[in-house]
Amino acid sequence: MPTPVPAPTPTPAPTTTTAPAAGAPGTRGPRGSSRFGPVGLVFTAGVSVQFGAALAVMIMPRAGAAGVVALRLAAAALVLLIICRPKVRGYARSDWGTVLAFGIAMAGMNGLFYQAIERIPLGVAVTLEVLGPLALSVIVSRRLVNFLWAALALAGVVLLSGHGSDGAGFGFGGLDPAGAAFAIGAGAMWAAYIVFSARTGRRFPQADGLALAMAVAAVLSLPLGIAEAGSALLVPSTLALGLGVAVLSSVLPYTLELLALRRMPAPTFAILMSLEPAIAATAGFLVLHQALGVTDAVAIALVIAASMGAVRSQTAGPRLQNTP
Repeated sequence: MPTPVPAPTPTPAPTTTTAPAAGAPGTRGPRGSSRFGPVGLVFTAGVSVQFGAALAVMIMPRAGAAGVVALRLAAAALVLLIICRPKVRGYARSDWGTVLAFGIAMAGMNGLFYQAIERIPLGVAVTLEVLGPLALSVIVSRRLVNFLWAALALAGVVLLSGHGSDGAGFGFGGLDPAGAAFAIGAGAMWAAYIVFSARTGRRFPQADGLALAMAVAAVLSLPLGIAEAGSALLVPSTLALGLGVAVLSSVLPYTLELLALRRMPAPTFAILMSLEPAIAATAGFLVLHQALGVTDAVAIALVIAASMGAVRSQTAGPRLQNTP
């Protein structure tokens, strides 16, 4: 059973746990199993959220970006509150502050990202957005090898972003400046989401903290959605599609990521997020008919190699833990 890792902060000095004696019985097996499981959770979450985003693009003409965000977060909050039935007593003020910050990060991340994909292609938006988690991985890392893996992942992102300015791929040429700015802002909020998701997972049992934070995000997003979409949010077909987006893009991936962050260091999680452009490109190809070129494939391969290398180096190296 892996030990939950406290959320990273740049200020506290990390301490290295004592390595088990060589040849100690049962050492190799638990170490490997405790890492591979969270990696699978993060990858599954990425597939779910990007295909959910592709579905969201298809329903934006009905409700607008803010309307889709409001539907997604409100439906996700309702589902999680019913399933989890989180307790609201027995928590300290700092616990509620963490939930509030987590909810604000979720609302900001979703709101800015959906504004971006309303203006620019999905692959481009995710490529820009993933710079936030990559920056976080560099800031909180204490090992040189993690900087090198992050640099390789960034090279893949740059290669992906430099292609397709003619509109056939995912390049940045001729992009709407507001869309690009929204995507970068979403990346900053994504980094905050990673930090507060980990802290919420430590302070609340199961997915209780996630359900409460999702409710906060929904309350923040609903006024904007109602102002933009109005009665269009109540059309049955739009509500049904919004529920599908909520499950794919919020309920399933956020739950999986919260569970993963209890079992892996946030730097590893952040570098794994560099897989998102590849997953988004695949979702864009299958759902939105956005073509992939050879340069895109090479960039994707670099990002995947960097992500897997980061996970391997975290598994092989000593475990780092920060003070709570």
